[in-house]
Amino acid sequence: MYPIRLAATFLLMTLAAVAVLAVGIATFFQFRRVYSEWIVTPLGKAILAVWGIRMALHRSDPFPRTQTVYISNHTSTIDMFVLIALGLPSCRFFLSGYLRRLIPMGIIGYIIGIFWTVPQQYPERRRRIFERAARRLRRTGESVYLSPEGERVTTGEIGHFNKGAFHLAMDLGAPIVPLFIAIPAAANPGKGMRGRACTVDVYVKPPIDTRSWSLDRLEAHRDSVRNAFVAWNEEHRR
Repeated sequence: MYPIRLAATFLLMTLAAVAVLAVGIATFFQFRRVYSEWIVTPLGKAILAVWGIRMALHRSDPFPRTQTVYISNHTSTIDMFVLIALGLPSCRFFLSGYLRRLIPMGIIGYIIGIFWTVPQQYPERRRRIFERAARRLRRTGESVYLSPEGERVTTGEIGHFNKGAFHLAMDLGAPIVPLFIAIPAAANPGKGMRGRACTVDVYVKPPIDTRSWSLDRLEAHRDSVRNAFVAWNEEHRR
């Protein structure tokens, strides 16, 4: 079944890339949100269905319609499809530039406005990427998702948090909404694609107000949020 699921995943991504490109050309690439929410969100749901993965969303309120910085833990390849399947309103994503090597992903990403990142060993390039993203987001008022861990952490623990997400939220004066993604350990493919059928629980935690944050306490703010994720990991992981 694994080769069939992998082929079906690639086929769905290719069809979505063709659809996004065709609609983009027809609309002069002016409706990024339409491409994202009408094509890419259903793509995420379809890929989860191919892999037999159900998503249980736990939240007390709808996702905010105002500018928000979403963050989450990052344990698995599954996370990407879960996140796009959520349909976060008017939301862009930070993703590893490595994913552009997958041609369908590259096409989709460029058209829906992904912010492509580089590894931590290139701090000056990362700084410029975040500065450009902040300028764009201030202008558009869009929300954004990024992982503070920056990579898939497959040990079952919460990894080191980078400062980029917190600096960006402070720069925008936008709240942070943490998402905790709980994938059963027995079904989690980690950095691979051999996921098993399961239910993935997504817990939407209360917004964190960043308007009173200061740059000199940025690391303390980051550590406070990471500590919350550590507690949620103990509470929710399976």
